[in-house]
Amino acid sequence: MFWMLIVETIAKIRRLSRVQGKSIKAICRELKVSRKVVRKVLRSDETEFRYERKH
Repeated sequence: MFWMLIVETIAKIRRLSRVQGKSIKAICRELKVSRKVVRKVLRSDETEFRYERKH
């Protein structure tokens, strides 16, 4: 299965965290994404994330 965050969602996550000072948990609830996804976005400067299965 292929899954990718859109750039707008990444921007929202960064804005909610850095500008509005919201917690990861609050961002997860608001945008309906996992904590793992939010942490990944906040740690990285890239704008594209992909889900890949490991075999």
